[in-house]
Amino acid sequence: MGSTWILKNPTMICAPLMGETVEQMVKEMKQAKAEGSHLLEIRLDHITNFHPHHHLPAILDNKPLPLIILYRPKWDGGLYEGDEHSRLQALRLAAELGADYIDFELKVASHLIRELKINYQSATKFIVSCHITGTTPSDEELANLAATMRATGADILKVVVNVTDITEIARIFHLLSHCQMPVIAYSVGERGLISQLLCPKFGGFLAYGSIEGHSIPGMPSLYSVKHTYKHDLMNSETKVFGLVSKPVSHSKGPILHNPTLRHENFNGVYVPLFVDNLKEFFSTYSGSDFPGFSVGIPYKEAVVEFCDEVHPLAESIGAVNTIIRRPCDGKLIGYNTDCEAAIISIEDALKGTLISGKLFVLVGAGGAGRALAFGAKSRGARILIFDIDFERAKSLASAVLGEARTFEQVINFQPEKGAILANATPLGMHPYTDQRIPVDQETLGDYELVFDAVYTPRKTRLLKEAEAAGAITVSGVEMFLRQAVSQFNLFTGQQAPEELMREIIGSQF
Repeated sequence: MGSTWILKNPTMICAPLMGETVEQMVKEMKQAKAEGSHLLEIRLDHITNFHPHHHLPAILDNKPLPLIILYRPKWDGGLYEGDEHSRLQALRLAAELGADYIDFELKVASHLIRELKINYQSATKFIVSCHITGTTPSDEELANLAATMRATGADILKVVVNVTDITEIARIFHLLSHCQMPVIAYSVGERGLISQLLCPKFGGFLAYGSIEGHSIPGMPSLYSVKHTYKHDLMNSETKVFGLVSKPVSHSKGPILHNPTLRHENFNGVYVPLFVDNLKEFFSTYSGSDFPGFSVGIPYKEAVVEFCDEVHPLAESIGAVNTIIRRPCDGKLIGYNTDCEAAIISIEDALKGTLISGKLFVLVGAGGAGRALAFGAKSRGARILIFDIDFERAKSLASAVLGEARTFEQVINFQPEKGAILANATPLGMHPYTDQRIPVDQETLGDYELVFDAVYTPRKTRLLKEAEAAGAITVSGVEMFLRQAVSQFNLFTGQQAPEELMREIIGSQF
């Protein structure tokens, strides 16, 4: 995907409302307006015992913003199971009452739109929608579908898919940027999130955001759209950065990177990227619109083979957490900003005490663990590694001249006084905050310092118990901040405002 996109119209933000009563709908309409929505989508099929002549006027008379009226039948993914004639009559009534927008399924759109345009000379705009199950059609197939939909007399086209892989969303972006009329196009589900977040970049008519207290899987909240991603500042020239991970919903990267990019007047956005296949992902999103990526669990080691070049430190570690697309030739260059970030965080907490000669007990030999191990080795520590994959632990131990043991042995391990314990596993990460690595509670106080690479929550169960036992504790938030500062420098070619980033973390984490 290249950088040839032209933004046609500012993208509006729409809140889908699914109240079960008119009273609840009216309340949600006011809430959505207060949270920054530009227009509202009213799902009539969610209203219990809906009576068109009674309920429609009540909704339209109380609207605080323009409304999109839907009455979705079960055969198209909605809740309505009644008579089709009655459903269409309700939508005719909405047109008669002057609804701002009415959404019709492609199957019924042709004769209805012509009839309504003849009978009601109003400002009502007609949306023709098509919900696609299965694999997202090709660019050509989507273009043909758009032509069929346009022939119904539609004012706006709406295409909804359910992608099984993030690479399919590129076809949605292609449709948005090439169609010659207003288009709403997106994917539902977590893998489809960027279809909503990047909609303004590719010229979509609207993107959706859920109201507080009514979250919808795969849909950003109105708050995040307005404040974290700031759709109103996005345009066709916006550069897209993001975290390549699986899962990815835990990431705090957008909360930190987006306000930092804006503060530095850099036209960029940072988004979560739920990736299943690294090869397909990098092949699909290969243009200058996507100039850099963070890399998270479980890809820090696997992603090395997809880099054209790897920085010597990252190469020696065997793990990459940052990728930059070199502007002059488009090649992917891999870096590791985790290593120094983790070790400096530990050294700062020790306030001048060197880790040289200390026993460094590392639990986890994946990407984060490799960064910690090589960092500890560079400082002259003695390294002991525990991992559920003993062969992986032995391989890493050999690389850093350390010792490996099985994961099961960690519970009975008795450290020497002054040792350092580092968790580089996901144990304790939200939402599994009651978990921790199985270090014996009685030995936690023998460690001088306990570090946890997990940063959500800021203070994990491991850190709480270590602190209670008298150890110095270091949260993964410190490592996260320092590696993000280095990432920002690589992403933008500018010096990161570290104090601002620390303030953001202090207020948000």
